[in-house]
Amino acid sequence: MAIKLLTTLAYFAIVFYLGYKGWKETKGASDYMLAGRRVNPFVMAMSYGATFISTSAIIGFGGAAGLFGFPLLWLTVFNLSFGIFIAMIFFGKRTRRMGLALNCHTFPELLGKRYQSRFIQGFSGGVIFMFIPVYAAAVLIGICRMVEVSLGLPYTWVLLGVTAIIALYVITGGMKAVMYTDAFQGSIMAVMMLILICYTYSMLGGVTEAHQALTDMAQLMPEKLQKGGMLGWTQGSVPFSPLWLTIYTTIVYGVGIGVLAQPQLAVRYMTVPGDRELNRAVLYGGIFILLMTGVAFIVGALSNAVFFKEFGKISIAMAGGNIDKIIPTFIETMMPPWFSAIFLLAMFAAAMSTLSSQFHVGGTSLGHDIYARAMRTRVRAAGNSMAVNQMGVVITILASLVWAWVLPESVIARATAFFFGLCGAAFLPAYLLGLYWKGMTKAGAKFSIIGGFIASMLWLLFIHEKEAASIGLCQLLFGKTTLVADAAKGSWIFLLQWVDPNVVALPLSFLLAWGVSAFSTSLADEHVEACWQNC
Repeated sequence: MAIKLLTTLAYFAIVFYLGYKGWKETKGASDYMLAGRRVNPFVMAMSYGATFISTSAIIGFGGAAGLFGFPLLWLTVFNLSFGIFIAMIFFGKRTRRMGLALNCHTFPELLGKRYQSRFIQGFSGGVIFMFIPVYAAAVLIGICRMVEVSLGLPYTWVLLGVTAIIALYVITGGMKAVMYTDAFQGSIMAVMMLILICYTYSMLGGVTEAHQALTDMAQLMPEKLQKGGMLGWTQGSVPFSPLWLTIYTTIVYGVGIGVLAQPQLAVRYMTVPGDRELNRAVLYGGIFILLMTGVAFIVGALSNAVFFKEFGKISIAMAGGNIDKIIPTFIETMMPPWFSAIFLLAMFAAAMSTLSSQFHVGGTSLGHDIYARAMRTRVRAAGNSMAVNQMGVVITILASLVWAWVLPESVIARATAFFFGLCGAAFLPAYLLGLYWKGMTKAGAKFSIIGGFIASMLWLLFIHEKEAASIGLCQLLFGKTTLVADAAKGSWIFLLQWVDPNVVALPLSFLLAWGVSAFSTSLADEHVEACWQNC
């Protein structure tokens, strides 16, 4: 315990120093929201990766891998191809150039100025401000569960303490403090994950022996999961079974594609001075994402073999039925005490890097995009502008704290997938086509954003079984958990309950963007050319 406390104090001393450094270098709104657009490529890549990968990935999805096994590695493939390569090369460069040409500071402002629409900026900012606290709560729950298991502290105390620490440097230091601390925290995370995977394989006798041991355990897969279509942790699931649909449409597709329209990630493209920095960031970011997600998913799956070898139980049984406790339990039970102490800091790093960015983007969505822009409010002085954004950050933090209190167990992966999918359906078509298609119109963007958002929410409320059953609106209005619950079991209509909303909402959003744009008036030629300036 003493080692953990001393290491933790040293870690927070460095974090607060970097937060103080960011505060000293923050002179105005541009510094607060975009770090002055002069960020080093390594710092940008580590900040991007640390924001992208958090306790929701390591604790939440790592725990899901303890349940579903190696199929979750397909999400790593999507993260690398879409979240790093396509994001940096095809989205990052044009976003940076267009953001500079239009003098944009936030993701909603980029959309709003591209389409000359206060409504688009305000609506996009409203969606982000309303729902990013759910994603932030998932990350908060992840680190709090880790501390709860590691230090034996009450969950509520941990929740309040972690929130207060992050709030202190995000509210005062802005984007510079966020990115400095992200780079430091991301470096800790990378080292810890390397040690974790090597040690896990060594406990099982090597790579081949470990995978064979997990393959031989297929008969131990819980009966409920077998009924849902699971064959084993290495064998995967029956194609088009309920759990196959959950893994591949929600976890792999929903999260893997949704990353392209994440506002807290998109804004980082606008913090670097040129394309060369983005090219360099691809290498740093790719290695980082591979270490984070690949290791978490492999270790999550292999934890079943390690636990069974040592205790005769699989992971979900060791974690008391809560998948969010699988990775924390594995670290505390199977890893050396020194590693447990440092890994706890790595999880602090993962949580704090993502939470700081979530709080920051939620606050600027309210302060800059809704209050100052969409509501036509004049915020004249730089100090007043920062104060408004800081107040937005405070409100976002409080909302995240409330969600972290009320959300149920085993919710981290679901809450993350919800926000990623919602952003993909609402923003991705308007964002992508706005970058590459001059014929994309204001009307097309409005219909796409609103239509994608509504379609995603309706599917969640009335079709997707997990959310529809938890919220209960469909039960209240129609007397059944989902609108397709009465369909014949095994039919394609019945299986829609496990199809992610993004499978339907994203294509619809693209169709609306293209269809409405084809039959509506284009923006003024001079504005369209301004958008493509230097692109």
